Amino acid sequence: MVNRAKLLPIVLTVIPFIMSCNSKQKVDLIVKNARIYSVDSAFSVYQSMAIDNGKIVALGTDEEIEKSYTSKSIYRLGGKPVYPGFIDAHCHFLGYGLSLRNASLSGIGSWQRVVEKLVEHHHNFPSQWVLGRGWNQNEWDVKEFPTNELLDNAFPDNPVLITRIDGHAAIANTKALEMAGFSPDTVVAGGTLMKVNGKLTGVLIDNAIDLVRRIVPEATLNEKETALLTAQRNCFAVGLTSVSDAGLDLNDVLLIDEMQRRGDLQMQINAMLAPTDENFEHFVQKGIHSTPYLTVRTIKLFADGALGSRGALLLEPYSDAKGTQGLQVETRQRLTEICQKAFDAGYQVATHCIGDAAVRLMLDIYEQFLTPGNDLRWRIEHAQIVHPDDLPRFGRLKIIPSVQTTHATSDMIWAADRLGKRIKNAYIYRDLLNQNGWLPNGSDFPIEHINPLYGFYAGVARKNLEGFPDQGFQTENALSREQALKAMTIWAAKASFEELSKGSLEPGKNADFVVMEDDIMAEPIERVPYINAQLTFIKGKKVFGALIE
Repeated sequence: MVNRAKLLPIVLTVIPFIMSCNSKQKVDLIVKNARIYSVDSAFSVYQSMAIDNGKIVALGTDEEIEKSYTSKSIYRLGGKPVYPGFIDAHCHFLGYGLSLRNASLSGIGSWQRVVEKLVEHHHNFPSQWVLGRGWNQNEWDVKEFPTNELLDNAFPDNPVLITRIDGHAAIANTKALEMAGFSPDTVVAGGTLMKVNGKLTGVLIDNAIDLVRRIVPEATLNEKETALLTAQRNCFAVGLTSVSDAGLDLNDVLLIDEMQRRGDLQMQINAMLAPTDENFEHFVQKGIHSTPYLTVRTIKLFADGALGSRGALLLEPYSDAKGTQGLQVETRQRLTEICQKAFDAGYQVATHCIGDAAVRLMLDIYEQFLTPGNDLRWRIEHAQIVHPDDLPRFGRLKIIPSVQTTHATSDMIWAADRLGKRIKNAYIYRDLLNQNGWLPNGSDFPIEHINPLYGFYAGVARKNLEGFPDQGFQTENALSREQALKAMTIWAAKASFEELSKGSLEPGKNADFVVMEDDIMAEPIERVPYINAQLTFIKGKKVFGALIE
């Protein structure tokens, strides 16, 4: 016979255990034994995280999460660091993918070797047009723009257009110039056709490039889809989960939207619109457009060119070219008209400004629409050279300086030649950050590398990847590691009005995160650019890396 009196204590002991198991919330994923940098307002660090339906449910210690949550999928990370998914606040995502088809001409030490590399590429990948990008005369043994005789000899029958690393200068051979209808008498507003002894050299600056670019056959739909998927794969591998693609045409935005809706493209994209009639009609006039993966609420403008090609618009002449102050690539009237349309539609404006005169021009135009304390978050992209008198206007008008810290370390070797003493007004990221208390950082890829840790390193160390200069470049404007991480997470999200859904690891936000092999917040700064991403997640779904369970 069973002794019920003896069973009772056992039953009473087991029942609470069963009830405890049943009371745990089932979730899709638990991350434990990690060092999770939440990048919340307190910069809290946690050990464990519960995720369900693509959202973060809770963070805490392993014990706290185990007590309340259960999952069939548990990632035990062995103390590995976890960060919010990295966000590139200014890049050319589609352009990067398309550029991978063409010759890469960066890091080459002479014009002759550039042409040889182009010939090699064309032999391996023959095409009607010969295209390439990345040359930089400041890296050559002769640091001057060339003439196109070598291109003509190498490609007498194929049109050639090869773009400088910054995208604001290019070299075309004679065949391409003839196809574009250029002559020594051609004049282009906001652009330059360089000549020597009255003859075109083939060097084109800013708007002059467009007259050749428009006759280059457009990539096919299949080529664009392949480019987007290739760019996505490469970006996931370095921990990027969101990008702002700066300056897209309507058909490209529609393609991105279609690929996202069918699940092929998982990268989250903030699409900045080129100021075309089609974009105004389809998007701007209908208001802000948003899906779970796509945001459209920004118009991208250009005020000037680039410093390396002396197209940046300066208040005073270039120190190494006294006869020029750069180029204003769009009229003040046109820039003002577009800003009015954006303001009326509730759209953000983001304007490319490299030189101090371009920055002042856009600050003057913005001031017609922005009142102190506004939250429209109109942006100055690059904000590379800022006159001291204009610096406080960023804070007063709440204008966002959207910077690329690797530009400083790429340009520093030759930028002083262009600017002289004005170099102290350039790449002033700490000063710009102080105006509003935050700023977003991007890469501008493919002008720079896609790896966001290169920007983190450049912002903190103010050195290039070779460790030059030993003491850092103008280190009074270096960022702290915390600031550098925020600039490519929560502040980058804020720059596109997405800080409530991404940019930090907090309950209710998207479970976008990256697991790195070592801690970028603790390792020697020289090691940081070489730390690899191991896992990348978007909305709780692994998009890169091997399973760790």
